[in-house]
Amino acid sequence: MRANRIFGLVLLIGTLAGCDSVYYGAMEKIGFQKSDLMRASVEDAMEAQAEAKEEFQSAFERFSSVVNVERSELRDTYDTLNDAYEDADAKAQGVREHIEEVEDVSEALFEEWEGEIDEISSADLRRSSQRQLASSRKSYGELMRAMRRAESRMEPVLNAFRDQVLFLKHNLNAQAIASLKSELVGIETDVAQLIREMETSIARSQAYIQELQG
Repeated sequence: MRANRIFGLVLLIGTLAGCDSVYYGAMEKIGFQKSDLMRASVEDAMEAQAEAKEEFQSAFERFSSVVNVERSELRDTYDTLNDAYEDADAKAQGVREHIEEVEDVSEALFEEWEGEIDEISSADLRRSSQRQLASSRKSYGELMRAMRRAESRMEPVLNAFRDQVLFLKHNLNAQAIASLKSELVGIETDVAQLIREMETSIARSQAYIQELQG
């Protein structure tokens, strides 16, 4: 937690300066290498995905629980579902931001790695480092594909949630609830696919963190 607060503070410094190099340079001065930042960013993205997974599950449960409400409860029903949608949307945005952070720090890490390889005078050591870089790029590519697949599954679910919330807002009556009930099967399928992709991405993130630590 302390490291994350430091990362956040120095990231703010780098943002205000408008230059990633300021951020990474400041982090290195206080003892954090790009590999440390890479691991921390992947851990943060993994945590954000886990939170989003739980939030989407919770949102769907709230949508499912209101299909048999009384007419007098329709306004409360709208408020409940709107809150569920907004909470899920906020978690989804957090996932997107953390994935972008992973991409930013990985770009800097690989760029630095490539530059340092050129400085190695030994041909054997240079080839070995190039192989390690290629392997790391491959693992990173697999990680990002898993993260992006999970991210892409969020939008259809959010769209379905938003559609039902807006329809209910404009039609606070039993017909709107009946419409929601008819749509739940499709939404459930989308949520199930999202959860599977989230779990795959989280598992891939855990494996990548272990590779970085190894």
